Amino acid sequence: MTQAITRKSLNASLYETDFLLWTEETVAKLRARDFDHVDLENLIEEIESLGRSEKKEVRNRLKTLLEHLIKRIYVDMPQEFNAWECIIREQRADLELALIDSPSLKTIWN
Repeated sequence: MTQAITRKSLNASLYETDFLLWTEETVAKLRARDFDHVDLENLIEEIESLGRSEKKEVRNRLKTLLEHLIKRIYVDMPQEFNAWECIIREQRADLELALIDSPSLKTIWN
């Protein structure tokens, strides 16, 4: 039990002090199927964070897209139309790619 606690505190310490090294060691342990030595708590936290990050990116792109669509339709500033339309095309393309990579992100606007 003491060995498990020491290993856990070393993993947590590495996670907090050198994130890149922690990720590299975690990947190496997973590839080696050394599951007993993987820092599961922080790994779970990081995977959850990835999902939240993907959702946040789609929300931000949707927000930007809607803002620029509204500007394009309702704001009478012809000198800005080209820039807004460029941003609209960019956001649409990036949203499409994000949804191709992760179709479950479509539920964000349901």
